[in-house]
Amino acid sequence: MMDGPRSDVGRWGGNPLQPPTTPSPEPEPEPDGRSRRGGGRSFWARCCGCCSCRNAADDDWGPEPSDSRGRGSSSGTRRPGSRGSDSRRPVSRGSGVNAAGDGTIREGMLVVNGVDLLSSRSDQNRREHHTDEYEYDELIVRRGQPFHMLLLLSRTYESSDRITLELLIGNNPEVGKGTHVIIPVGKGGSGGWKAQVVKASGQNLNLRVHTSPNAIIGKFQFTVRTQSDAGEFQLPFDPRNEIYILFNPWCPEDIVYVDHEDWRQEYVLNESGRIYYGTEAQIGERTWNYGQFDHGVLDACLYILDRRGMPYGGRGDPVNVSRVISAMVNSLDDNGVLIGNWSGDYSRGTNPSAWVGSVEILLSYLRTGYSVPYGQCWVFAGVTTTVLRCLGLATRTVTNFNSAHDTDTSLTMDIYFDENMKPLDHLNHDSVWNFHVWNDCWMKRPDLPSGFDGWQVVDATPQETSSGIFCCGPCSVESIKNGLVYMKYDTPFIFAEVNSDKVYWQRQDDGSFKIVYVEEKAIGTLIVTKAISSNMREDITYLYKHPEGSDAERKAVETAAAHGSKPNVYANRGSAEDVAMQVEAQDAVMGQDLMVSVMLINHSSSRRTVKLHLYLSVTFYTGVSGTIFKETKKEVELAPGASDRVTMPVAYKEYRPHLVDQGAMLLNVSGHVKESGQVLAKQHTFRLRTPDLSLTLLGAAVVGQECEVQIVFKNPLPVTLTNVVFRLEGSGLQRPKILNVGDIGGNETVTLRQSFVPVRPGPRQLIASLDSPQLSQVHGVIQVDVAPAPGDGGFFSDAGGDSHLGETIPMASRGGA
Repeated sequence: MMDGPRSDVGRWGGNPLQPPTTPSPEPEPEPDGRSRRGGGRSFWARCCGCCSCRNAADDDWGPEPSDSRGRGSSSGTRRPGSRGSDSRRPVSRGSGVNAAGDGTIREGMLVVNGVDLLSSRSDQNRREHHTDEYEYDELIVRRGQPFHMLLLLSRTYESSDRITLELLIGNNPEVGKGTHVIIPVGKGGSGGWKAQVVKASGQNLNLRVHTSPNAIIGKFQFTVRTQSDAGEFQLPFDPRNEIYILFNPWCPEDIVYVDHEDWRQEYVLNESGRIYYGTEAQIGERTWNYGQFDHGVLDACLYILDRRGMPYGGRGDPVNVSRVISAMVNSLDDNGVLIGNWSGDYSRGTNPSAWVGSVEILLSYLRTGYSVPYGQCWVFAGVTTTVLRCLGLATRTVTNFNSAHDTDTSLTMDIYFDENMKPLDHLNHDSVWNFHVWNDCWMKRPDLPSGFDGWQVVDATPQETSSGIFCCGPCSVESIKNGLVYMKYDTPFIFAEVNSDKVYWQRQDDGSFKIVYVEEKAIGTLIVTKAISSNMREDITYLYKHPEGSDAERKAVETAAAHGSKPNVYANRGSAEDVAMQVEAQDAVMGQDLMVSVMLINHSSSRRTVKLHLYLSVTFYTGVSGTIFKETKKEVELAPGASDRVTMPVAYKEYRPHLVDQGAMLLNVSGHVKESGQVLAKQHTFRLRTPDLSLTLLGAAVVGQECEVQIVFKNPLPVTLTNVVFRLEGSGLQRPKILNVGDIGGNETVTLRQSFVPVRPGPRQLIASLDSPQLSQVHGVIQVDVAPAPGDGGFFSDAGGDSHLGETIPMASRGGA
């Protein structure tokens, strides 16, 4: 893999941090069964003070990797044949054991001959618990909500018989930690657990089981004990009787409860979404396949918790679970899911822009135990949305345009210049990302004072450490809005991302620095997410910030700054500003020439002379710019009340050799007003648009029947695209598929066709991407309305197949421009 420094090119100004990018296997467990990563201190000891007292007696610690690849023991790949149709109902049967443990069944004992957990997707349990889309045969329920089961007994149930249900999770289950749950049938259990007889009919016993709204989430083993005058009996553990328990946003007693059904449909059950990128003036959008119900994804999500070694006893707390997911979705510290790479060289992995969803990433991590190359912020956020929705947390993907990266906890973006207003690169470590993508998840915060429930920010992109770990959040959006940066977790960093000021400092003759300009509206200019029940964009800036420039917003900024490293930053401000400046960039497509311009407006009653300097460079979306490749100097005379425009044309041949990811450019403008001494400073980022893929469905889509899609693409560049790779993915339609199509000539149009077999009915999204060394960020999507199989409920089958990696696809047709 790539070396550390190389992976961080384009990530931070000054490159202050250079984490490794090579995924390495987890160390072998020490003889006591626990790894000693981090100098013998666990993630919880370093990240969560309440868990720092763990000792050797804490036997509910998550399973350590069981082989050199770090595979977890309890949530590995599912057994072959576990994926099937609704017609198959697993009913476990087997010989039990009596109290003596010798397997002797005496006459009169109440023997459980079998258990039917009513776990198929068409059964009442899965439908009532909103888990009928999970491509699993096992019972999947949400905590705090009852479910039904059927016990098949050896004789008629009598009132003197005693039946006890037991659920167990972890290596050494304990009642006190909630990892061993005992539920006497007909009696009140502890913590909200209870079981009741609904109907006794002959040798069949129907039970209604109530789970605790605070239950641990995960995969439980299940057994039944009976006691009668003839003796005791225990049903052996059977993998077909494993029960998954998830968070429950439909349960008012669960702290993740969401009191809006349309929110739950969107933020828990929707398998696809929109992720926004680009710049505030040129917003791009792409469809992302979250795929939280795909076969294997739930196991991958639980494996993430196991891999980190999270105590089972802490897995009922969504605050702790979301914090661990934030740490584990990136690979730093813990060999987590995704390796970050901002270098522009992705030859040893996948270009972050090429991913179309989370499924391929999560299944690769589950299958191999190795971190997946590569991710950037939207990939980390897309995977986090998948994991949290899969576990039952209402979660959405959020984009912040002009997102600040504060490196010195000043809660301001500081840009330093010399006496001639030339940037001082060795001091400019703060950067402003064109956009940054993170997550909101919904929960109550019993660990905070009242008033901070609701949306919480979780950010898995590794930027700054939190208590020594690369994780961020959960942080109350309400605390961000009001500048309460002393609230946990990581509020100062997130506040600076959305509501810091851009402060320009100029070096004086004596070597000191003076504030010459403050941009109060440059950071967090627009915060958006996908709207509920549509593909429209929703502006949620108001949730994070008071109206820009309002008294409440200024108070929040100054309150936050007072807790930063430069509490008196606003004490030395201000100069007269009577010349205004507006920067514009022509909307251009990759491969075309473009024009940038600066409009100067004199608002004073006197003549003004402005010396203007324009510098143009390419820039990574993280705000780190490359070498300046074009500049213009001009002196402009402005009459009172007059305006003038300075333009700079840029040809494709001028910018082509310098292009980096996202096709973004940075225009730095600095100026000086001769008469008043006013300093003009502005940074303007714009991007070059890339084409879309055109997808057309060829025929009707029906569950279990082959369907075909046509993909058309025109190369917008006059150069050949080499080693072109298409990706195709869609939950319920197509497992992740990689198509190698070779080279595409300059301005050439190509068409390819792909067949797929839908496995679940309903409206679905089929998503495609194109990637090559010369062009990336090319996507397409089509909605596919899938009809149920004739005479069937439309349940999935194996027809969808597994991922197809590296398949070479011949072109259906090629054409010129």
